[in-house]
Amino acid sequence: MNTPNKLTILRIVLAFICIGLILKNTFNSIILALIVFGLASLTDFFDGYLARKYNLISNLGKILDPIADKILIVGVFFSFFCLGLVNAWMVILITVREIVLTGVRLLNLKKGIVQDAQKIGKYKTVSQIAGILIIFLLMILAKSIPSNETVIFLYNKFIPILMWYVVGITVFSGIIYLKANQTISK
Repeated sequence: MNTPNKLTILRIVLAFICIGLILKNTFNSIILALIVFGLASLTDFFDGYLARKYNLISNLGKILDPIADKILIVGVFFSFFCLGLVNAWMVILITVREIVLTGVRLLNLKKGIVQDAQKIGKYKTVSQIAGILIIFLLMILAKSIPSNETVIFLYNKFIPILMWYVVGITVFSGIIYLKANQTISK
Protein backbone atom coordinates (compact mmCIF):
# COMPACT_ATOMS: atom_id res chain seq x y z
CA MET A 1 0.00 0.00 0.00
CA ASN A 2 1.76 3.14 -1.21
CA THR A 3 1.23 6.72 -0.02
CA PRO A 4 -1.04 7.81 -2.91
CA ASN A 5 -3.36 4.84 -2.24
CA LYS A 6 -3.38 5.66 1.49
CA LEU A 7 -4.41 9.23 0.61
CA THR A 8 -7.19 7.86 -1.61
CA ILE A 9 -8.48 5.69 1.24
CA LEU A 10 -8.25 8.70 3.55
CA ARG A 11 -10.43 10.62 1.04
CA ILE A 12 -13.11 7.92 1.31
CA VAL A 13 -13.04 8.12 5.12
CA LEU A 14 -13.15 11.92 5.00
CA ALA A 15 -16.09 11.75 2.56
CA PHE A 16 -18.18 9.81 5.08
CA ILE A 17 -17.17 12.15 7.90
CA CYS A 18 -18.14 15.13 5.71
CA ILE A 19 -21.52 13.57 4.90
CA GLY A 20 -22.23 12.95 8.60
CA LEU A 21 -21.31 16.52 9.49
CA ILE A 22 -23.53 17.95 6.75
CA LEU A 23 -26.49 15.87 7.87
CA LYS A 24 -26.00 17.03 11.46
CA ASN A 25 -26.77 20.48 10.02
CA THR A 26 -25.59 22.78 12.78
CA PHE A 27 -23.51 25.91 12.33
CA ASN A 28 -20.40 24.19 13.72
CA SER A 29 -20.95 20.93 11.84
CA ILE A 30 -21.29 22.76 8.52
CA ILE A 31 -18.05 24.66 9.14
CA LEU A 32 -16.33 21.38 10.04
CA ALA A 33 -17.86 19.71 6.94
CA LEU A 34 -16.43 22.50 4.79
CA ILE A 35 -12.98 21.96 6.32
CA VAL A 36 -13.21 18.18 5.90
CA PHE A 37 -14.37 18.60 2.29
CA GLY A 38 -11.39 20.88 1.64
CA LEU A 39 -9.01 18.33 3.14
CA ALA A 40 -10.58 15.53 1.12
CA SER A 41 -10.24 17.59 -2.05
CA LEU A 42 -6.57 18.19 -1.26
CA THR A 43 -5.96 14.44 -0.91
CA ASP A 44 -7.28 14.09 -4.47
CA PHE A 45 -4.64 16.52 -5.70
CA PHE A 46 -1.79 15.05 -3.67
CA ASP A 47 -2.45 11.38 -4.39
CA GLY A 48 -2.26 12.04 -8.12
CA TYR A 49 0.74 14.34 -7.77
CA LEU A 50 2.71 11.85 -5.66
CA ALA A 51 1.76 8.91 -7.87
CA ARG A 52 3.00 10.68 -11.00
CA LYS A 53 6.09 12.31 -9.45
CA TYR A 54 7.41 9.16 -7.78
CA ASN A 55 6.03 6.69 -10.32
CA LEU A 56 3.74 5.11 -7.72
CA ILE A 57 0.85 4.59 -10.11
CA SER A 58 -0.85 1.30 -9.30
CA ASN A 59 -3.81 -0.66 -10.59
CA LEU A 60 -5.44 -0.26 -7.17
CA GLY A 61 -5.00 3.49 -7.41
CA LYS A 62 -6.42 3.59 -10.92
CA ILE A 63 -9.56 1.87 -9.68
CA LEU A 64 -9.85 3.39 -6.21
CA ASP A 65 -9.14 7.04 -7.07
CA PRO A 66 -12.19 7.66 -9.29
CA ILE A 67 -14.39 5.72 -6.86
CA ALA A 68 -13.18 7.88 -3.96
CA ASP A 69 -13.91 11.01 -6.00
CA LYS A 70 -17.46 9.84 -6.72
CA ILE A 71 -18.12 8.91 -3.09
CA LEU A 72 -17.08 12.40 -2.01
CA ILE A 73 -18.92 14.43 -4.66
CA VAL A 74 -22.09 12.34 -4.93
CA GLY A 75 -22.21 11.90 -1.14
CA VAL A 76 -22.07 15.65 -0.53
CA PHE A 77 -24.72 16.39 -3.17
CA PHE A 78 -26.92 13.64 -1.71
CA SER A 79 -26.51 15.21 1.73
CA PHE A 80 -27.55 18.57 0.30
CA PHE A 81 -30.62 16.84 -1.17
CA CYS A 82 -31.45 15.36 2.25
CA LEU A 83 -31.44 18.90 3.66
CA GLY A 84 -33.71 20.15 0.86
CA LEU A 85 -31.04 22.30 -0.79
CA VAL A 86 -30.98 20.55 -4.17
CA ASN A 87 -33.54 18.59 -6.17
CA ALA A 88 -33.48 14.80 -6.33
CA TRP A 89 -33.35 14.73 -10.12
CA MET A 90 -30.17 16.82 -10.04
CA VAL A 91 -28.44 14.39 -7.70
CA ILE A 92 -29.70 11.46 -9.79
CA LEU A 93 -28.28 12.92 -13.02
CA ILE A 94 -24.93 13.65 -11.39
CA THR A 95 -24.85 10.15 -9.88
CA VAL A 96 -25.81 8.38 -13.11
CA ARG A 97 -23.19 10.32 -15.08
CA GLU A 98 -20.49 9.49 -12.56
CA ILE A 99 -21.40 5.78 -12.36
CA VAL A 100 -21.67 5.33 -16.14
CA LEU A 101 -18.40 7.08 -16.91
CA THR A 102 -16.54 5.36 -14.08
CA GLY A 103 -17.86 2.05 -15.42
CA VAL A 104 -16.66 2.88 -18.94
CA ARG A 105 -13.25 3.90 -17.59
CA LEU A 106 -12.93 0.70 -15.56
CA LEU A 107 -13.97 -1.46 -18.53
CA ASN A 108 -11.40 0.27 -20.70
CA LEU A 109 -8.79 -0.05 -17.95
CA LYS A 110 -9.48 -3.80 -17.89
CA LYS A 111 -8.70 -3.81 -21.62
CA GLY A 112 -5.43 -2.03 -20.88
CA ILE A 113 -6.66 1.35 -22.10
CA VAL A 114 -5.93 4.22 -19.74
CA GLN A 115 -7.85 7.35 -20.60
CA ASP A 116 -6.57 10.76 -19.66
CA ALA A 117 -8.98 13.28 -18.24
CA GLN A 118 -10.35 15.65 -20.85
CA LYS A 119 -10.50 19.40 -20.43
CA ILE A 120 -14.32 19.39 -20.17
CA GLY A 121 -14.05 16.78 -17.42
CA LYS A 122 -11.73 19.06 -15.49
CA TYR A 123 -14.24 21.91 -15.90
CA LYS A 124 -16.93 19.56 -14.61
CA THR A 125 -14.86 18.72 -11.55
CA VAL A 126 -14.07 22.39 -10.86
CA SER A 127 -17.75 23.35 -11.27
CA GLN A 128 -18.86 20.60 -8.88
CA ILE A 129 -16.29 21.54 -6.25
CA ALA A 130 -16.99 25.27 -6.64
CA GLY A 131 -20.75 24.58 -6.43
CA ILE A 132 -20.28 22.58 -3.25
CA LEU A 133 -18.05 25.28 -1.70
CA ILE A 134 -20.58 28.01 -2.56
CA ILE A 135 -23.43 25.98 -1.06
CA PHE A 136 -21.37 25.44 2.09
CA LEU A 137 -20.72 29.19 2.35
CA LEU A 138 -24.40 30.00 1.82
CA MET A 139 -25.36 27.45 4.48
CA ILE A 140 -22.95 29.09 6.91
CA LEU A 141 -24.28 32.56 6.08
CA ALA A 142 -27.88 31.38 6.45
CA LYS A 143 -27.09 29.94 9.86
CA SER A 144 -25.14 32.98 11.05
CA ILE A 145 -27.48 35.73 9.76
CA PRO A 146 -30.77 33.92 9.06
CA SER A 147 -32.97 36.99 8.67
CA ASN A 148 -30.77 38.85 6.17
CA GLU A 149 -32.77 39.34 2.95
CA THR A 150 -29.75 39.05 0.69
CA VAL A 151 -28.72 35.78 2.31
CA ILE A 152 -32.28 34.45 2.09
CA PHE A 153 -32.42 35.40 -1.60
CA LEU A 154 -29.07 33.77 -2.35
CA TYR A 155 -29.96 30.67 -0.36
CA ASN A 156 -33.38 30.22 -2.00
CA LYS A 157 -32.71 31.48 -5.53
CA PHE A 158 -29.00 31.24 -6.26
CA ILE A 159 -28.48 27.62 -5.16
CA PRO A 160 -31.02 26.30 -7.74
CA ILE A 161 -29.42 28.41 -10.51
CA LEU A 162 -25.96 27.25 -9.46
CA MET A 163 -27.12 23.63 -9.49
CA TRP A 164 -28.60 24.00 -12.99
CA TYR A 165 -25.13 25.05 -14.14
CA VAL A 166 -23.39 22.21 -12.25
CA VAL A 167 -25.81 19.61 -13.60
CA GLY A 168 -25.58 21.06 -17.11
CA ILE A 169 -21.80 20.91 -17.27
CA THR A 170 -21.83 17.48 -15.62
CA VAL A 171 -24.23 16.00 -18.19
CA PHE A 172 -22.59 17.83 -21.12
CA SER A 173 -19.12 16.59 -20.14
CA GLY A 174 -20.50 13.07 -19.85
CA ILE A 175 -21.96 13.20 -23.35
CA ILE A 176 -18.68 14.57 -24.76
CA TYR A 177 -16.72 11.85 -22.95
CA LEU A 178 -18.96 9.05 -24.19
CA LYS A 179 -18.86 10.33 -27.79
CA ALA A 180 -15.08 10.64 -27.69
CA ASN A 181 -14.68 7.15 -26.26
CA GLN A 182 -17.44 5.18 -27.97
CA THR A 183 -15.02 3.34 -30.23
CA ILE A 184 -12.68 2.51 -27.34
CA SER A 185 -15.46 0.97 -25.26
CA LYS A 186 -16.56 -1.49 -27.95
